Amino acid sequence: MVQAKTWILTKHFDGFPKDSDFELKVEELSAPKDGEVLLEAVFLSVDPYMRPFSRVRMNEGDVMIGTQVAKVIQSNNPAFPVGSHVVGRCGWRTHTVCDGTDLIPVMPDWPQDVSLSLALGGIGMPGLTALYGIEEVLGLQKGETLLVNAAAGAVGSMVGQIAKIKGCKVVGSAGSDAKVAFLKDLGFDEAFNYKTVGSLEEALKKASPEGYDCFFENVGGPFSSVAIQQMKNFGRIAVCGAISTYNDTTPQTGPYPHLTMIFKQLKMEGFMQSRWEHKHPESLKRLIGWLKEGKLQCREHITKGFEKMPAAFMGILQGENIGKAVHKS
Repeated sequence: MVQAKTWILTKHFDGFPKDSDFELKVEELSAPKDGEVLLEAVFLSVDPYMRPFSRVRMNEGDVMIGTQVAKVIQSNNPAFPVGSHVVGRCGWRTHTVCDGTDLIPVMPDWPQDVSLSLALGGIGMPGLTALYGIEEVLGLQKGETLLVNAAAGAVGSMVGQIAKIKGCKVVGSAGSDAKVAFLKDLGFDEAFNYKTVGSLEEALKKASPEGYDCFFENVGGPFSSVAIQQMKNFGRIAVCGAISTYNDTTPQTGPYPHLTMIFKQLKMEGFMQSRWEHKHPESLKRLIGWLKEGKLQCREHITKGFEKMPAAFMGILQGENIGKAVHKS
């Protein structure tokens, strides 16, 4: 018998998450049956999406949702030999017994000198989200100007770098001077701290006086209202996240951008990377190719100790991380 530690959502979040919303439990797992495997978590992902998704995808008492890189430690399934690594949506748990249905083997030619944690970050869901937002939703073209907010986060930092690979001007907004310095290191053409500028409108105009062809939206709220006014005619907006609204107890209202969208004939589209799941293998190869060529940096914010999972989650919702937040089990 193996003991698994799990983090349970005891109560749906009301406003910002609290320690009392989580409970650490221990459960006994039986040995894997025919066709099953026993997994041990190596790296666990902590992502902003968990906040809104918990409301619609979870019941109170469920194990917190999330993805992990896990090692196969017992196997009765030939597709997943002992010692191999997989990416799975196992949630916040140290050990899992499953039949392998939703497990994705880490690509066989994964470079020895690249941490497997990147399968949760730049060479995983956030990297794919950035790539598809740029290529499938925005159709970003060489020479265009792109705005990305929450630009020092897991997705935003990849967005800016991929846009630079494609020959574009990139403007990034982040919430601290250290994050702005990080964006400059990544090659962003312009970057600013939205918390310290006197006027967001003036900061956006200064960074790109001619406006923006594309906007990769991660924040929502008042930032979005100001940014939409700065779009060029026929501009495109990819709506990936709205982290400024996730912890609101009362939904934010207006201003409403409809007239601006009509006059400028803007296109605005929400998306999730799972829409292009059929492209994942080829897309991951492209991302890892750029990494090996030195065109991508995948910064990580790593915390250790399974007991600290809730603190790590609350930390990303407060913007504590630069790059991808990962938990080492």
